Amino acid sequence: MSVDPHPGHEETSTPTAQPPGFWDSPLRSRLALTAGAVVLMLLLLWWWRPLLLIPGTQPLVMSGGDPYLRALMRTISASESNVLRPYHVLHGKDYVWTLDVHPNRCESIGRGPNRGNCSTAAGRYQLLYSTWLELAARHHPQRTDDPLDATGLSFAPVYQDTVVHAWLSDARWGNLSAQLRAGRVQPVLRRLSGTWTSLGYGIENNSMSRELPRIYRELLKEELAQAAQDEAPGPKSNKAAQR
Repeated sequence: MSVDPHPGHEETSTPTAQPPGFWDSPLRSRLALTAGAVVLMLLLLWWWRPLLLIPGTQPLVMSGGDPYLRALMRTISASESNVLRPYHVLHGKDYVWTLDVHPNRCESIGRGPNRGNCSTAAGRYQLLYSTWLELAARHHPQRTDDPLDATGLSFAPVYQDTVVHAWLSDARWGNLSAQLRAGRVQPVLRRLSGTWTSLGYGIENNSMSRELPRIYRELLKEELAQAAQDEAPGPKSNKAAQR
């Protein structure tokens, strides 16, 4: 017969603690927070994709000018030259290193109604050589009285901007700035689509064409904010000093 050394005490067993399952663990909370942050970032990326995914919308090199036309120029390049180095790009996405003059290289057209031909389009605004000569003779800061001198005028980024800004300011377009101030973005794009056929109403629409009105509105906010900052009294910002 066994004798209980501790009379009055019953033998009890302590249940073994079970480790928390995955769904009850801190790891689940961390993963949920991480997943939520990723989803939020993707949603923001989708919402802001016209600006985040379009290197062609980068600020102009030229300083000053009409903010409405500046935003329009950046919108044009979003469709025409959506690359990291838009001032140096040729038709077909090849590049040139120097911009002493318009490169005047006729690059093969690989698609669209003009497939099989070639194009001399170059730079941020994809200007044909003949178009550049005509515009440079009228608007280039270094122009002379002899239109033939346009062949030797610099095609540097600041001059690409300056010439196109002056061209878009021409009254023959029908006062584009006034139309843009009135919110008539789509009529302006339609007006220009005969020159830049990727703007949504031409013969060579691309994946960016339908985004352009929205892109313009976002870029206009930037340009108006920068213009207000440039006009404010006091020291200019570093960005304004560089423009």
